Amino acid sequence: MPPASTPPASTPPLWTTGDMAAAMAAEASGPLRDHVVGLSIDSRTVSAGEAFFAIVGDRLDGHDFVTKALANGAALAVVSQARRSEFPADAPLLVVPDVLEALRALARAARARSPAKVIAVTGSVGKTSTKEALRVALRADGETHASTASFNNHWGVPLSLARLPETAQYAVFEIGMNHAGEITPLVAMVRPDVAIVTTVEPVHLEFFPDITGIADAKAEIFTGLVPGGTAVINRDNPHFARLERRAAQAGVQHIVSFGEHPKADARLMKYALQEDGSTVEASILGTLVDYRIGAPGRHFVLNSLAVLAAASLVGADLALAALALAGQRPAAGRGTRIDLGMPEGRALLIDESYNANPTSMRAALAVLGGAPIGARGRRIA
Repeated sequence: MPPASTPPASTPPLWTTGDMAAAMAAEASGPLRDHVVGLSIDSRTVSAGEAFFAIVGDRLDGHDFVTKALANGAALAVVSQARRSEFPADAPLLVVPDVLEALRALARAARARSPAKVIAVTGSVGKTSTKEALRVALRADGETHASTASFNNHWGVPLSLARLPETAQYAVFEIGMNHAGEITPLVAMVRPDVAIVTTVEPVHLEFFPDITGIADAKAEIFTGLVPGGTAVINRDNPHFARLERRAAQAGVQHIVSFGEHPKADARLMKYALQEDGSTVEASILGTLVDYRIGAPGRHFVLNSLAVLAAASLVGADLALAALALAGQRPAAGRGTRIDLGMPEGRALLIDESYNANPTSMRAALAVLGGAPIGARGRRIA
């Protein structure tokens, strides 16, 4: 095989090849570099110096793209023993019995070596935006690693965790589910210091007898908390008491609530919605904080309470975290604003195309309803 291109000299190592092989109980095959600078499961976007994991998915088998990944610059590929014979003897490979299990083993090794304070986020809606807000808030205080996009399932979580740099001070992981029992093994890998449930709503209800089943499935996130960890729960949600009870049953001794409820530990005092954001006054674990969010919508305001509570709980500077939220922006397809040039004036497109459920649609329509219009303007959904 021709040698892969060399990554930029400024790219720091993520894993030594030896540590990777040891963590995954892998057999080394072919000429291997000393280290890799990242991990990938997509041959189209793999960067020079990364390790490519040949994950077997529902529709595609990563082994069919190993040759392409190596040609595109991957330092090595992680492949299954059953497929080893399909590749040249000089191909740089780490050979394992099962590629997904190897990725999970590497994820556990990443967590074991990391000194980072870890936050996990789940909820029926608001997971990704809350994860991104945490990324923005925490990186103002120190090196922060967070899941990419919505990598929150059985392969996305271990991939995100295995990508955790040893130097990170904070780490944030999004954990999703469609069925009961899916969060438990994922949070067992992540082992967060703080676990957030944004809300419980009738999403994926087709897989549950009723909404209390969804609440119980979300509460699985509390089972993975490290000793002394904290559960952060939406005090305004009708299922707060059930989530609180499930957290206690999981052995959680520290429970923090957020919302507009007068007994919330992170409490919204007042806010003002603007075209391009919101101004907020809140009491965060007893500290009054005034701040601005760079994303419009009441749902962003409420979830910012959980963000700042979590930031404070992991030891980040609360003032810096609050100040940083002015730089938060809606993720693509989740409220992104696009100005459209038109002959007769300005048109503003609010892109909420990523996903939809009744709760997220209500939030999107509320943002649309608050968008300013000219004398002859209209709001169109």
